[in-house]
Amino acid sequence: MAYGHGGFGGGMNMNALMNQARKMQEQMQKAQEELEQAEVVGKAGGEMVTVTMSGKGEFKSIKLDKTAVDPDDVEMLEDLILVAVKDAQTKVEELKNSKMGGMAGGMGGLF
Repeated sequence: MAYGHGGFGGGMNMNALMNQARKMQEQMQKAQEELEQAEVVGKAGGEMVTVTMSGKGEFKSIKLDKTAVDPDDVEMLEDLILVAVKDAQTKVEELKNSKMGGMAGGMGGLF
């Protein structure tokens, strides 16, 4: 079985491949650090309910406007909280995709 120059048939430069992998690893680490520092805010009912999450999806706080708290309509408050949480989760996913999305194809389809 004969291999081309470099032992990989296509003459693939392993040093260049390793450098590209190292560079991508550094970029991913930087993006993960940025996500840890980032915060997103989900809102519902105008700003009656706000949910703050880290860029990694960890809850930081939930704020309720006094007008959102009606003892006779607890279901509305529950719905507002769910909407605000979903809004924050959507924003976290969008942030992750913007920070990390382009890196998946950076190795020329090897992964």
